[in-house]
Amino acid sequence: MEDELFKAVYRLILKEASKRPRKPRVKYTDAWVLAVFFWAVLHDRPVCWACDKDNWPQQQCWCDLPGEACMSERLRTLSVVQLLAAVLDGLASLVPPQDTLVRAVDGKPLPVGGYSKDRDARWGKSTADGWEKGYKMFDVWGRGVVPDCWTLGPMDEPEPQVARQRLVPVLAATGASGYLLGDALFDSNPLHEACCSRGIQLVAPRRKPGTGLGHRDHSPSRLRAIELLESPPPGELPAAGRAPFARELYAMRSDIERRLGNLCCFGGGLAPLPAWVRTPHRVARWVAAKLVINGLRQRKLQGLAP
Repeated sequence: MEDELFKAVYRLILKEASKRPRKPRVKYTDAWVLAVFFWAVLHDRPVCWACDKDNWPQQQCWCDLPGEACMSERLRTLSVVQLLAAVLDGLASLVPPQDTLVRAVDGKPLPVGGYSKDRDARWGKSTADGWEKGYKMFDVWGRGVVPDCWTLGPMDEPEPQVARQRLVPVLAATGASGYLLGDALFDSNPLHEACCSRGIQLVAPRRKPGTGLGHRDHSPSRLRAIELLESPPPGELPAAGRAPFARELYAMRSDIERRLGNLCCFGGGLAPLPAWVRTPHRVARWVAAKLVINGLRQRKLQGLAP
């Protein structure tokens, strides 16, 4: 399975690299540097491991591999970073265009060791009762095999703030509309306003449903979400629960939980960050590669051509 995934990744890298002019006077192309990086990520090993020919299949031992210092320098270059982004975007474009009216937003903790010296990794609440040190991936999923948009931040960064400042503007720039489903953490008036001004209806339950709203002004979008999630069907008593439309709509939010679970549940998936993945630029590069690997795996499971 790992060899098949690497071949699919390599084909995708070559496809995107062919659209770009090759750099003059370089021994190793951006495509090959990125392929060596993916070989390490796929096997959950550091880049220096992939620079050793003994860790490659026998039929590929003829390949000339860059050294560790070369990989460290080239992976930081703008051209390689852009190629990685193009590979991720290229994978998203392989899915036939569909009208996606329902998307879900969530955050995934990426913990590191509590004694890590990474200054950008911070302590934050990662579960209902637990605190961890590290980063968090904030993402919005539609129907594709990769997120519609995603970003990284420290573990303690508020999810509504990230969604309002970084995710919703990106969604709006792509022409997205419809419903955005989130959990109770995303029930925020500023986030509702940001979504509403861009033609998106945020649907997130209150932390204490059924209680009063106090004396402050609330966004019309938030009042609409409360009406959707807390109003019973017409002619029914409040004990009847949500109306059928609201019940079926919000049930679709569980799709993002399955997607994040699938992202982690296979060899080569996105597990807690290993010791050699520290500082934001390495974490972002590692997570992007894992999203590409999982996207190709999902396409294979769905019977789609790589």
